[in-house]
Amino acid sequence: MHAISKYWLKRAAATLGALLVAGSALAQNYPSRPVTLLVPYPAGGLSDVIARTVNNTLSKNMGQTVIVDNLGGASGSIAAQKVLNAPSDGQIIFQGSPNELILAPLAISAVKFKSEDFRLVQMIATAQIGFLARKDLPVNTVDEFLDYARKEAQAGRPITYASVGPGSFYHLLGEHLSKVTNIPMTHVPYKGAAPANQDLLGGQVDIFLAPFGKAYDELHKQGKLKVLAMLNSERLESVKDYPAITESKSLKNFTFNIWTGYFVKKDTPEAIVQVIHKAITDSLTDPAVRSGLEANSQLVAKPLSLQAVSKAYTDGTAQFRAIAKSINLQPQ
Repeated sequence: MHAISKYWLKRAAATLGALLVAGSALAQNYPSRPVTLLVPYPAGGLSDVIARTVNNTLSKNMGQTVIVDNLGGASGSIAAQKVLNAPSDGQIIFQGSPNELILAPLAISAVKFKSEDFRLVQMIATAQIGFLARKDLPVNTVDEFLDYARKEAQAGRPITYASVGPGSFYHLLGEHLSKVTNIPMTHVPYKGAAPANQDLLGGQVDIFLAPFGKAYDELHKQGKLKVLAMLNSERLESVKDYPAITESKSLKNFTFNIWTGYFVKKDTPEAIVQVIHKAITDSLTDPAVRSGLEANSQLVAKPLSLQAVSKAYTDGTAQFRAIAKSINLQPQ
C-alpha cells in the first residue's frame, strides 16, 4: 500500500474515532436541559392529546422535562422544517406521521425537505379513522351518505369534507373517497383537527375522515355529530358501538389507519438516538401511557428495535407515496 494511502486511511480512522468519542460524550451529557416535543398541529386536537399523554412519563425516563410545543400550519410541514433548521442534538423530538413527513413534500411545492431527512426513533400508536358527519346531515349510515352525496352533487351542491391541510392523509382519503365512488366532493383544508372539528360541530363542513379519539365518542352521544363508521376491517372492542366500514355495501375495501411516531433529524448522533429510543420504548410499557392512549382509541405500538423501526419507516414511506400516486396528487 502506498504511503499516501496509509496516511489518508489513518486520517479517516482518526476522524471516525473522534466523531464516535464526541457522540459518546454528547450522549453522556444528554439531555442536559429540557427537551421539546414538537407537535405539528394546534393545541386541542388528537395529536396534542397524544403528546400530553406521553410527555410526563417520557420526562421521567429521560431525566429532563419534556415540554410540548404546538406549531400548526401547511399540513404540519412548518413544524417539520423547524426541526431541520435546529441543531442535530436531540433537543427537539418531532411527533410525526405520514401526514407531515411523507405526504406534505408531495403535495406542497414550497416544502423542500424529503421524508429521508428524518429518522424515526420509535412508533407510538396507530390511530383508527372515524367517518364523521355533521349532526344535521340527513343520513345515519355510510350507504345513506353516498346516496345523499350523489344527489347533492347532481344538484350542483357537492358535499364538503375537512382535512388538516392540502396533501394530508385526510385530504387523500377524501379525494380517494370521491374517486372510488365517482361522486364530486369539495375539499376544505384547516390548520389542524381542532379548527376542523369546530366547523364540523358548527355545520360549516359536512364530513371529516379523522383519527378517532374519545372526544368524538362523547360528541356523538351528545348528538353534536354523527359517527357513521370506523374505517376498520372489523368492529374493534374499543369502538364496538360503531360499524366497521366493511359492513357497508359500497365501501367494503375502504379500510385505512395512520400511525404516529417520534422522529429526529437523520444526522442526530447515534448515541443520542439510542438514549431517546430507550426512553420512548420504556414509556410505551407504562400503564398510564397505555391506558391514556387506549382511552383515545389509539392502538399502542409494539416497541421495535432501531433497525426494525427504520424498516417500518421505509415501508410506510413507499405505501403512502403509492396512495398519493393513485389519486395523482400534484404539488400546489
